[in-house]
Amino acid sequence: MRKIVIIAIGIFAAALISACSKNLPDTGATTAMKASNEWWVTLSQNGSPLTKTVKLTTYNTALNPDSIWIDDLENIWPFKCKAKIDVANLTFSAQNSESLYEIKVPGSNPAQYYTPTVNIANGKILPNAAKSLSGNTTDSIYMELEFSDDPGSKYVIAGSARTRFSEDEY
Repeated sequence: MRKIVIIAIGIFAAALISACSKNLPDTGATTAMKASNEWWVTLSQNGSPLTKTVKLTTYNTALNPDSIWIDDLENIWPFKCKAKIDVANLTFSAQNSESLYEIKVPGSNPAQYYTPTVNIANGKILPNAAKSLSGNTTDSIYMELEFSDDPGSKYVIAGSARTRFSEDEY
């Protein structure tokens, strides 16, 4: 009888242990995972900063494995547009990419809006090439822009990846 109880306890323990193991499915990742982030950036022209440090985001598009969204969260121009990305080299660009943010025409009554387009050149993400506010090593982002509502003017957005450490928040 004692042997039966020990065997039963052994079987119960084995069943209990095997029931606790987690076989989670691999959720995979998007092709733009290495380029997706939040960034602390500034807008400059001819080397002179035009904005304080603000947040910008880059993230994957739903259908295009070779595209990313670049969204200034209405902090800079405002613009949110798609850019083509070379994931292997972490470079990106856009030609006449329509912004999803509408801009109000100044002085229009009733309010009228327009949708600018954006050209992005020399966009790149450089792994471990920047320092955060507190000196942590992080990724760097750089891009040159031209907006359809300011043709001929070239702007630069550059900055570092957001670490989410409180000492690195602007």
